[in-house]
Amino acid sequence: MKKKLLSLILVACMAVGLVGCGGGDGKKSGDLIKVGIINNDPNESGYRTANDKSMKEMFTKENGYDASFAYSLKNDEQISSAKKFIQDGCDYILLSAADTAGWDSVLKDAQNAGVKVILFDRTIDADESLYEASIVSDMAKEGETAVNWLKGQNLSEYKIIHIQGVMGTAAQKGRSGALDAQVAADANWSLVTQQTAEWNAEKAQQIVQSVIDSGESFNVIYAENDDMAKGAVAALDKANISHGVGKDVIIMGFDCNKWALQELKAQNWNYDGQCNPFQASYIDEIIKKLENGEKLSQKVVIMDEKGFDATTITDEDVENYGI
Repeated sequence: MKKKLLSLILVACMAVGLVGCGGGDGKKSGDLIKVGIINNDPNESGYRTANDKSMKEMFTKENGYDASFAYSLKNDEQISSAKKFIQDGCDYILLSAADTAGWDSVLKDAQNAGVKVILFDRTIDADESLYEASIVSDMAKEGETAVNWLKGQNLSEYKIIHIQGVMGTAAQKGRSGALDAQVAADANWSLVTQQTAEWNAEKAQQIVQSVIDSGESFNVIYAENDDMAKGAVAALDKANISHGVGKDVIIMGFDCNKWALQELKAQNWNYDGQCNPFQASYIDEIIKKLENGEKLSQKVVIMDEKGFDATTITDEDVENYGI
């Protein structure tokens, strides 16, 4: 009779969500940690492909996780995915936000449901109390490092085609911000055009082709990722405009895809800024600490990143830092 009563109580508890993985409460030792991973489209860029691959390699059943993945380049779709993960009773939501704004409400819902949120790759405009940790690149520093390198080229004038990523993303804001500030501060710096190609090579090629067709002169292409730099170079090649070290146009990209660093090593490009895609191991370490009841020593973990110059990059750099 007692066994039957206990069974009935267990069934009732499961029905109201008191037993299982929801929010982490009542999770038994040995149970899989349920994570919902919200990321940008893995086809967005080489960086994103590498980032998604590392997440899938880490968050497996063999490593103690039950992982679900949702992809979108749109904030409202990502927020809908977050709501679904909360309803599904995830222990953690891992978030690479499409846009920095608009997250407060759903993060409060997650907190109320006992779901812990960890940001990766990108920051958001929300109170730090709404997430456990943030493992990110310092996008503003990436921009500053690139602009400082460009200043060091000591051109008599800077006539720049600025190709931006998806507007509103942390990467776009950081990489655009430093260049905007420099252009505003120095009369020798000007933007021939400033347009978003949304991380897309074909759109970047169209932007550069349009400037070429207009007849306006330029000597720098500052593209906010490697794919857009590649598209820009395609337009230059079509028009027989030289680019790279000692040539007519300086080419700058970001992310350090291996093929892009090889272009740098061949001196077809001039500069590439690193954006480290491998946050998964950092997140795993944080989750293990939280599961053990440990207090995190820091809320924000900044990934270590470099900028590479075509005149100094080595084969070892290409192997070690190419993604």
